[in-house]
Amino acid sequence: MPGFGTQPPWFEAVLAVLAVWRIARLLALERGPWDLVSRLHGALAGQRLGELLACPHCVAMWLAAAPAAWLAPGWATGLLLWLAISGGASALELALTNRGET
Repeated sequence: MPGFGTQPPWFEAVLAVLAVWRIARLLALERGPWDLVSRLHGALAGQRLGELLACPHCVAMWLAAAPAAWLAPGWATGLLLWLAISGGASALELALTNRGET
């Protein structure tokens, strides 16, 4: 995208929150294209990973680790960014769920 590198420093963190929220919601609450996510849930039924995939907040926590590690300049900032991205995704899910839009 032209001009992508000229965005303010918080722009990538906002994109990360939105991306993590979308993927977490897809994995936890939706069937997915061609029912792929439903099949994944079926294959993991009764297993610990299957239980984790049932909660969008849990999924967001683990998904947020990758963009946080990629965006942060150091481990301390990475840890804070990991919590901020997963918290932002969870807050977005709660806000939309409470409005009845999801």
